[in-house]
Formats: sequence, C-alpha cells, structure tokens
Amino acid sequence: MDQYCAKNRFYCRLIILMENVMNNDFSFWKKKHDGEDLSIFNENLIGQLWLKTKSIVRKELIAEFTSQNSIKLSSSNLTAQFEELFSVLLVNIDNSHLLLDNYFKTKNNSVLNKLDSTQLVSELYKLKVFEWGGDYQNSLDKYLVSHYVKAITSYDTLMSKFEYEINRAVQGYVLNSWYNHWSSILIEHIFKSHPSVLPTVGQIKSVDFFINNIPFDLKVTYFPSEYLKLKRKEKGLPVELTYLKSKARELSIDFDKNGSPSDIYYEITEKLKDKGGSSSLNVLSELKNQNMLIVKEAQNDSKNLSRWLYENQGEMRFGSENRLFLVLIDTEDFSSSWKLKRNIELLKPTINIFLENFMHKPISDLKIYFNYHKRPQTYNSITDVIFVVK
Repeated sequence: MDQYCAKNRFYCRLIILMENVMNNDFSFWKKKHDGEDLSIFNENLIGQLWLKTKSIVRKELIAEFTSQNSIKLSSSNLTAQFEELFSVLLVNIDNSHLLLDNYFKTKNNSVLNKLDSTQLVSELYKLKVFEWGGDYQNSLDKYLVSHYVKAITSYDTLMSKFEYEINRAVQGYVLNSWYNHWSSILIEHIFKSHPSVLPTVGQIKSVDFFINNIPFDLKVTYFPSEYLKLKRKEKGLPVELTYLKSKARELSIDFDKNGSPSDIYYEITEKLKDKGGSSSLNVLSELKNQNMLIVKEAQNDSKNLSRWLYENQGEMRFGSENRLFLVLIDTEDFSSSWKLKRNIELLKPTINIFLENFMHKPISDLKIYFNYHKRPQTYNSITDVIFVVK
C-alpha cells in the first residue's frame, strides 16, 4: 500500500478522505454494530467513541452527562439524541473520550460502593447443591411441557406431581439461576474495581467493559466437557465414562447400568474412593493425570481453547465480539467447579494478576480467526483466557 501511495498520491488521499467521511458517519457505525461486524471497533477511536456514547443513551444518563458537560441537545427523541450527541463529541475526539471515561468511572464507583461483596459471598456459600431443575440445556419451560403438560392427561395425577417433582424442579432452577446471577455480579465487581478496566454505564450488546479502549464481553464458564472429550480422543484416550466402566468391571465394582451417564459416573467414582486400595485409587489418579495434561496444554495454548469456545457456542447466542473467558477448574472434581464462582480468595488475585499482565500484551497476539457452522464468513476477534484453578 505504501509503495502504491508513493506513485498514486491523489488516489490515496481520496481513499483516506472517503474513510474519514465514513468513520464520521453515525449510520456507518450503527450498521457495523447491528450487523455484528465488530472487529472494526478495536483500533478505531471514532468507533470506540460511538460505543461509549451508546452506553449512555438512556433518558436519565444522557440528561445527566450533557448537563454536567454543558452540552445542549435540540432533539428530544433518544435515537435522535444519540446521533446528535455523537456529532457533538466528534468535534474533539480525544477530549470526548476523557469526558465519557470520567463519567463512566464516577458512575461505576457509585455502584461499586453500594455492593457489600463480603455479605454477598456469605449468601452464595449457603447454596450446597448445584442441580438444575429440568433438562433441555437447563430450559425449565421445555422440561415442564415435555414431562408434565403434554405427557399427563389426568388432572389428579398432575396435581400429585407438584409436591415431590415439579416444586423441586422449579426450586432447583430458581436457586441455580440466583447463584449464577449474583456470582456473576461478584466477578464483574472484581474486574470493574481494577484501574485498567473501564466499565460501561448502560448496557451495550456484546460489551461489558473496555481495556485500553478495546471493548470486551466477559464470559464465565467451566472447562468444557466436550473439549476435554475431543482432546482425549485426539490422544487416543477412551471416553471418561467408558474408561471408568472398564475399570469398574476389572475391579468387580457393580453399578447401575440403567442409570444416566452422570449418575453412573458419580456411582463408580464414589465406589472407587470407598473401596480404597492402590488399584482403585490409581484409576482415579490416572484419570485425573490424563485430564490435567489436557488442561495444562490449554493453559499453554489458550488460543486453541478460545477458538473452540467461539466455534461451539449455541446458535441462539452466537456472537463474534471480543471476549475474555474466565474458565473455572476444580482439579479434584471438575463437576464442583461451580463453587469457584464464589471463591473470592482465589478469584480476586488471579483476575488482578491477569489484568496487570494483560496491559502489556500486544493486541496482535490476542487476535484469532474462526468459522461458525452454517455461516460462510471467517470472523476475527480479540480474546484471551483467564484460568482459575483450584
């Protein structure tokens, strides 16, 4: 491009002029955002200004911000105010970023000061069992319709199900949803308390906060069982349950062959522990060592895991936005990783150390390219993985 411009200065100036016109155009950025063409926002101050402005497009927020900064808007409609305010802020881009950043920080400090994280952690520790009420990927309504609404014709039989089945399913769903919501608030609180993080004020689709003006969406998850299964297969290792069943037969350990996979897994592992002895304990030790090797490989090459997470996300929640994945791993029992969501003593230092180091990482090292089934294009995103390991 540089060699071309040296010979064709007129055309290069024309291209730069056209790019500047597009970058200053409100509809250009709206189209990019609505169309999930988000990579263009990563290194463009005007695009980042558009995102920050969008964060305060709420009646009370936009009124407060404009009042504090002596900005007069002629529009009364919120959509029109968004476009008008963006045009005003474009006059001095650097200063406008400072104004918005200061406003965001002030609002965020107010929110952070209201959260009693110590009490919240205590409340979260009251949940002793993490069991979803239902199946269908935790969709309670589909579970209830399938198992009760469409399966039972008798009114009396349906009523009898409430005491022991339906109420328990609903309770499990509500408790787990409550735990996930407030543990997410707790984790976000840690991120938003760090000086390198600039949280949004109002909600923006696909953006939880900015780091160095780059927008990120935070995803809290566990080490994916399907990813583990894939890596075991690549290494020529059997499926975990197949391995455990085989070893149970060798050691004459009976188990309910008609149980669900999760129940069989639990029964065999518990019986191996109860049986004791080197043969039984070696089975569990070998399985753990195999899985931990895969975890360590993921830690050493997190791009491989993050690409898999992008490519295997649910279709209804597909997104190509920049993501920070917080992966929780209890090495003693992967199924207990949910407890780490409230382990503030482990979460806080791990996240803070990551953020300190993240500031010095070249953005080019964090870029990945991925494809998604049924979609022809190749996406590119900036991403990284934070491993919280117990």
